[in-house]
Amino acid sequence: MLSGIQHFSFCKRQWALIHIENQWEENLLTVDGQIMHKNAHNPLKIEKRKDRIITHEMNIISHNLSVVGKCDVVEFYKDNNGVNIAGHRGLWSPYPVEYKRGKSKVNDCDRLQLCGQAICLEEMLLCDKIKEAAIYYGEPRRREVVKLTDELREEVLSMLCEMNEYYNRGYTPRVKWRKSCQSCSLQNICLPKMPSANSVSEYIRESLVDD
Repeated sequence: MLSGIQHFSFCKRQWALIHIENQWEENLLTVDGQIMHKNAHNPLKIEKRKDRIITHEMNIISHNLSVVGKCDVVEFYKDNNGVNIAGHRGLWSPYPVEYKRGKSKVNDCDRLQLCGQAICLEEMLLCDKIKEAAIYYGEPRRREVVKLTDELREEVLSMLCEMNEYYNRGYTPRVKWRKSCQSCSLQNICLPKMPSANSVSEYIRESLVDD
């Protein structure tokens, strides 16, 4: 799943627990994000505003990269260098928009996911490289424009290659405690504070003593 890029960038173990072992738990942050995405996800909704077509929850795929996913929103703008769209006159260029809760992050996990969407769209539509896209963040309630640079694209391709390798091997990386583990909804499944040398019974015993 293309959405796994964001998970993989945040934590490779988290990605493996979700996408290989099918593990999942909700917390306040994940529920808040789902509510926000419901406003963007309406596959039957297609808007036409002057020289702009807005589609919601578009299914995307890259056979070259062995990845599938969905775009929250794809806006198409009239462009002489664009592509044909069934039922609409003229040529149109795609502009993916991803919806995220919270605010812009210091790391590139959201930008990498967005760039992956653009790469899929380019393969599907046989269009020129998409130069920029946008992420709408719920906390400031505004868009952040993302330049889809060659460096960002190379990082996406490298990451997807590693993800496919792990997936085919069924490999889940070992626990490595980080401060970000505190906000992860999977910490009760992952047990990031359990030393790899200890048994589960020892971990439970020590936790009870701490409490």
